[in-house]
Amino acid sequence: MMAGYLARLTDGLPKTWAGFLRDWDRSLRSGNYPETTRYNYLLAASQLARYLGEHSGESGAGAGERYPTEVTRSHVEAFQAWMVQTRSASTALNKHKALQQFFNWLRDDEEEIDRSPMDRVKQPKTVKKLVPVIQDEDTARVLGTCRGKSFVQLRDEAIIRLYYNTGARLSEVGNLTLGDVDMNTDSVHYHGKGSKDRRMRFGARTGRALSRYLRARDKHKGAELPDLWLADRGARRLAPNGIKLMLKRRGRAAGVAHVHAHRWRHTFAHEWKRAGGDSGDLMLLLGWTSDDMPRHYGASAAAERAQETHVRMGIGENV
Repeated sequence: MMAGYLARLTDGLPKTWAGFLRDWDRSLRSGNYPETTRYNYLLAASQLARYLGEHSGESGAGAGERYPTEVTRSHVEAFQAWMVQTRSASTALNKHKALQQFFNWLRDDEEEIDRSPMDRVKQPKTVKKLVPVIQDEDTARVLGTCRGKSFVQLRDEAIIRLYYNTGARLSEVGNLTLGDVDMNTDSVHYHGKGSKDRRMRFGARTGRALSRYLRARDKHKGAELPDLWLADRGARRLAPNGIKLMLKRRGRAAGVAHVHAHRWRHTFAHEWKRAGGDSGDLMLLLGWTSDDMPRHYGASAAAERAQETHVRMGIGENV
């Protein structure tokens, strides 16, 4: 999906900017950064370069328009304010973090600057949005749109059940290969963020859906491809972005709003906590390294869990 991203991101940029971004990409590759991370980092830097070129009068870009080594704090702050205004505070925050990495690389690795222009740039404040869990009845309605024996119906049911059953990320399910699925042990090998791999078990219904899909896949034109998910027509893989669009279509057909893979991830965390599961085990299962993640995921259902605990404890009911 992102093949050739470097040429697209540097197209039309000043020569010095383009050269530094190519060098940075090479450095990120040598550090074994995932492709998605490299793309997002380079996208932020290229957007800053284009902003300085197109808004030089407003930002007072000066030499920063042509040379990243001449970018100042005021340039970054103007770009960040523009991102907040034209996109969102959360997008601006992502750009802020990526630009920190870029200018740290210019300072520490390339020794092209003595101080990063990001040093005193404040992160934009964001409002944390609670992602609502997806109820079982809504998942049932979405799965109901997959009833049938066509290739697409069998494929989409297997995909949805994997998200529902394992709480995996969009890209983790989307980038699976045939070798990642072990039908003998009913388990799947996920390649998580930061090259953190893990294996998860799946249940009987998910296993049955996968078996049915794999039988249909054997007859598909793209059966020899290593990718698990295949497009309906031709010998092509179904990429994560294609799965994202498919989930939206299934949601609309089922009359369920805002259907996306991350809602099942939040649901998985909620149900795990609801059943009294250990937070450390949850971190291992979902591929997290930060203690903040178990608190964040399923937070929209925290009040429901607290109310259930309250009733179970019977506080105030002893007299």
